[in-house]
Order: sequence, then structure tokens, then C-alpha cells
Amino acid sequence: MGYQALYRRYRPARFEDFVGQEAVIKTLRSQIMSGRIAHAYLFCGTRGTGKTSTAKVFARAVNCEHPENGDPCGVCPTCKALAEENSLDILEIDAASNNGVDEIRDLREKVKYPPQTGRYRVYIIDEVHMLSQAAFNAFLKTLEEPPHHAIFILATTEKHKILPTILSRCQIYDFNRIGIKDTTEHLQYVAKQEHINAEPEALTVIAQKADGGMRDALSIFDQVVSFTGGNITYKSVIENLNVLDYEYYFKLTDLLLENKVPEAMLLFNDVLKKGFDGSHFITGLSSHFRDLLVSKDASTLQLLEVGASIRERYQAQARKCEAKFLYKAMKLCNDCDLNYRASKNKRLLVELTLIQCAQLTLPDADDLAGGRSPKKNHIKPIFTQQATPEVATQSQPQAPVAAAQTGVAPAASSPTATQGSTNGMNTGGRPNPLPTTKEEKKIPVFKAGTLGMSIRRPLHEQTAEKTDAKNTSAAHATATSSSASYEDYIFNEKDLNYYWREFAANLPVEEKANSARMMNMHPKLLNDTTFEVLVDNEMVEKYMTQLVQAIQNHLRERLHNRKITMTIRVSAPTENIRAYSHVERFQMMSKKNPNLLKLKEALGLELS
Repeated sequence: MGYQALYRRYRPARFEDFVGQEAVIKTLRSQIMSGRIAHAYLFCGTRGTGKTSTAKVFARAVNCEHPENGDPCGVCPTCKALAEENSLDILEIDAASNNGVDEIRDLREKVKYPPQTGRYRVYIIDEVHMLSQAAFNAFLKTLEEPPHHAIFILATTEKHKILPTILSRCQIYDFNRIGIKDTTEHLQYVAKQEHINAEPEALTVIAQKADGGMRDALSIFDQVVSFTGGNITYKSVIENLNVLDYEYYFKLTDLLLENKVPEAMLLFNDVLKKGFDGSHFITGLSSHFRDLLVSKDASTLQLLEVGASIRERYQAQARKCEAKFLYKAMKLCNDCDLNYRASKNKRLLVELTLIQCAQLTLPDADDLAGGRSPKKNHIKPIFTQQATPEVATQSQPQAPVAAAQTGVAPAASSPTATQGSTNGMNTGGRPNPLPTTKEEKKIPVFKAGTLGMSIRRPLHEQTAEKTDAKNTSAAHATATSSSASYEDYIFNEKDLNYYWREFAANLPVEEKANSARMMNMHPKLLNDTTFEVLVDNEMVEKYMTQLVQAIQNHLRERLHNRKITMTIRVSAPTENIRAYSHVERFQMMSKKNPNLLKLKEALGLELS
């Protein structure tokens, strides 16, 4: 007889031979020992987890003449016939090639015949999800009420494709993925039986490559044995399977912790030269960071599925990594993995991720992006500004008095500086809580008393103020400078309208219509501090009344005047009102030109 593959040679012949399916095996054993055997079973799970093998062992066990603790004895004639696969009491059907109605009808006819030697006739239908819709429907009645001597065992890797009516007629057993630890232990057992020397780290790599399937693990093990000649080492496994070595990730992590960007990019280049894909590399790197994270805590160390020597290296490197670094690095790698497929320059994407990871340990690293950013106190202004009126007043208490005497306006020489102080800071040095919505040039707002003359107040009032200033003592000037931050500023109607529109632009999205209406309103100054808003109806008046306090607070803060007062008035019928809607605009235009109404009626137009 020729060579037999390891996965066939070590196929389970008894329930005790199965690995990683303890719950399923315990339940089936109990049913056989108690005689509570169902007529239909559904085994589902990923490939290589033992579904078909379990079905065969179960079929032998129910027909065994002398079962031992639920296992077939392997000695009786029935067990021998089943082991040689020449028994007529066990029928294996491949649903992938027998998925039609005719095959199911043939099965329905055969199921009537009793078993020849055993107690049950077992039908094992593999890949049952491949049956057609009509075949499922033809199989329903037989599956629900089969003869007492018939047992159906359905096996599939895709349970979601099976009809719910089929599922409801079966006992469902979910086969789990076999863990890396269980797979490694079984491979060690096989290596011992085959007299093969194998390093634990090498077997761990094989188990990881198998991805939870024992059949895959034995097939890979058989391949590596042929490659190494019976002496399996870690290096030989990663060379044969083309697996990215742990050493790359350990070395790369050290480079990232030391902020060595050039060396990290060169290491990534070596990985690409060996034929590895960038997506595979970045996925492995994120898994490496995850393993470092679980290695930092003794309670989560059990989640690290590697060999003993590799485990020690993980623990040693985890002590050098801060948890904050690992969190950010895992997020960067995950984002790179998500964007890799859509990226047009995949190599650059991975390199940028490595650069960001290398900068995470810098003292001025950003919170999420991982890049370097200048400190706020290192940012210098673009323009050299002169001192604002407030600063000038504090440094030179006699400045307002001197300005009043000479008629020179110190703030007028630097409107840019005044503008910057108005927009960026409040009078008390507080940051402005409202965002800037428009990048347009603002009208500078000047403080009362900083200009030599005012265009709003009569000349005799200004002269009187100058006279009072001459008689002011030095102590009074000092007191004035200390309370300068609370002095009310002069503003004009243009300033008022600008910050009115600013308030309207900052209204919530759900109040878009009201924001547009406020944009079309034009507040008018009644005096130095009081302004009037004209509305066209009582509903708008009611809405604006609710906003009075908020609007006043906004304008007082932005214009630096605590006395600003807002009034609302409903326009008179004869008063010119700005048209807001299309209908209102047409009505105003038709008043000026009645021919528009005739044109509308002639064309049959309707306004909406």
C-alpha cells in the first residue's frame, strides 16, 4: 500500500480522538449510552473541524454490538465492516453532486428498506446546503417522519443557507474552531508517533496558519515534514510557508519606539522584497501591537497564543511600550488596513502609517494623528502689532488725558491691532466663545475717549469732555485705566449689521428658514445704544422676541458695549417692507408695473 496522508491516517476512530469539540462529543456519547437517539442531526462549522468524522464515528457507535462508554468497540463484525467501509448500513451522499429532486426521490425509496446487519441505517448527507429549493421541499416529509430504523446526519459549512423548515426538524450541533493550543498539542502527539523532531514555536506557526482546522494543520505538517526531512524548526517553517517572521515585528517596534523613521522604512522595503503584501504586513503589525498589549497584564496573558520563548520576548518588549503608544499605534494600523484597498499608492499609505507610529513617543505628538505639531506658545504673529488702547492705557496712565489735550487718536494709527483685539478677545481678556463664520474685513470698533473727535456727538459736547479731562487728576486717570476693560465702545450701524448677520449664521440647521429671514433684516440705530428691528407680522415678532436676550448678549459681547438694547416693531400696512419670498417680491413688482399681472394671467402662471 502506498503512502497515506497524515490527516487520513490520524482521522478519529473513537470519540476520545476528537480535539476541541468536547461539548458535542459529550452530548452524542450520552445519547448513545442512554439510547435517546434522534432521527435527524445537523453538524455545522468551518472546514476541518471534524463534522464528517464525527458523523462516521456516531454511525459506527449506534450500530456497534458492544459499545464501550459510547465508543464503538472496533472488534465486532459490524465495526469491522464499517471500518473497512463496505457496510450497506451507512450511506454517504455528496449533496454538491446529488442536489436535484430525482436524487431525493431515490433516497425516499431506499429509506424504506431496513438495515442488513446493524440496528440503524444511517444517511450522511455532506454539504447539504447545496441542495436545490425543490430538493429541500421533497426532503421535508421524509426528514420529519422517517422510519424508526433511519437516522439522517446532515453536515454543512453554511448553516444560513438551509431552510428554517429543515433546521426545525434537526438537532443542531455547532462545531467550534479548534484553538491554537489544542492544535499544537495534537501536532506534538502526531510528531511523537511519527518520530519527528519539532520545535514548539514551529508547531505554533503551523497551528496559526491552519486557522482553526485540524485537517489543514495536519496537511501543512505533512508538507513541512517533506521539506525538512523530519527535523522541523521555526526557521524552516516560516521559509516553507512564506510566513512573516516575528523578528521583523519585534525589530520594527524597537525602531518605532526610538523614533527611527529611515530604518523603519528600510525594514518595510526588505519585507516587500521578500514578496509579502503590504496589507499582510500591516495586519501582522496591528496583531503584534495587540499581543504586546495583552502581554502587559498578567490577567490577559492567556490571550497570547504563542510558544514559550516568543511569549517571554513579548513580555520583555511590552515593558518598554506604554499603553498609550499601543492604543494609538493599533488605531493607526487599523485605519491603514481599512484604507489599503481603496488607496492608489498603497506603499506610501503604509509608509505614512509607520512615520506616524514612529512619532507617537515624541513629547509634542498629536493625540490621534501621531504627527508632530508646533506648541501653541511657539506660534508668532504674522504682523507686528502696536499696543492696543487697553495696553497703552495700562502702561501709560496719562495717555487718554494727553490724547484729549492734543486731539491725536493713538488707536486710529493702528486699526489692525484694534480689529485683532476685538475679534480674538473680549474686553476682559477672555477668549471669544463664538466661531468666526466669514473671512471678511471687519470694521474696527473704537473705545470712547480714544479718538480726538466723534462724528455722532456735537462739537460742544466734545469740547466739554476735553475740559473735564484737563481737570482730571492723576489718581482719577489711574482709576480709569484699571476699569478700562469695562468701558463701553462706540459702534455704528455697519458694525451692528455685521454682527447681526454673524448671529443669524450661527443658528442651528433646523432653523435655516429663520436664519435666512434674519439675514434679510437690517437693524437700524435709534440712538447710540438702541436699535430697532422691523418685522412684517406678529408671528415673526413672537419668534424674534424669544431671541432678544440671546441677540443682545451676542452683540454686547462682540461690540463691547453693555448698553446695547434691541426693540422690535411690526411694520405698518403702508410702510415699505423688504420682500422675502417669491410671492412677496412679485406682489411688490406688480404694484410698480401692473402689466406683470396681465402677463401672468395670459401665460397661466402660478407662483409657488
